Amino acid sequence: MHPEHALRSRIYEGTVMHQRLRPVRHRFRYRVFSLLLDLDELPDIARTSWLLRIERLGILSFRAGDHGRRDGSPLKPWALGELAAAGIDGVVRIELLCFPRMWGFVFNPLSVYFAYDADDRMIAVLYEVKNTFGGQHAYALEVSPDAGGPDGRIHHAAEKNFYVSPFIDMEAAYHFSLQRPDETLELVIRETDAQGLFFVASQSGKRCLLTDRALAACLFRNIAMTFKVIGGIHVEALRLWLKGAPYHPKTAEQIDG
Repeated sequence: MHPEHALRSRIYEGTVMHQRLRPVRHRFRYRVFSLLLDLDELPDIARTSWLLRIERLGILSFRAGDHGRRDGSPLKPWALGELAAAGIDGVVRIELLCFPRMWGFVFNPLSVYFAYDADDRMIAVLYEVKNTFGGQHAYALEVSPDAGGPDGRIHHAAEKNFYVSPFIDMEAAYHFSLQRPDETLELVIRETDAQGLFFVASQSGKRCLLTDRALAACLFRNIAMTFKVIGGIHVEALRLWLKGAPYHPKTAEQIDG
């Protein structure tokens, strides 16, 4: 059993920011906290944490069924399978960045799986994108051995092939930029189309230990986070509509990617 202070899993508390550059300008920012969970440590967390319940009801909880196959099955085999399908092997350890359930509810617009080899080098990232229609899609992207150039950041690009927002066309591409989570968390997503950059989203945060005391403090400071995330999506969509942003209706095929 790992004592709490020995866990690799941790908390990042900070902010999420979204900014649209065109055809209308729009920006919002709010406080959040995320869990970075080593998937091999979930049984240890279940034994050592009173406040964060693993696969159980609680004020704060984590359930595998919110991710992956969405059927409650273990996440590590699913993530390894997604990575292997993309030609990425040699993964030994996986960390998942996600929001916890709060008061029994959660919505993760983006969950990120960081994959490490036997030498603890990050060799891949799996970006799991969800929409509010119940669909999700995973982008599995390799981290090259020489990644983290002069700016120390890892860069990925992927063509968009999953419907997320009625105010963003499908003819677009994602550009991910991140660093290995350490003292701080820094994740930036830029979205481009034929005319260039039109949308930027980011999440930043500072690390703290995964302890009940730290979780309680995060809960106190972000007590309505889940409702803010879910409600904010719809409120900001209304604001975009009122500003005259073009509306791109979904098709039946687009709902599930």
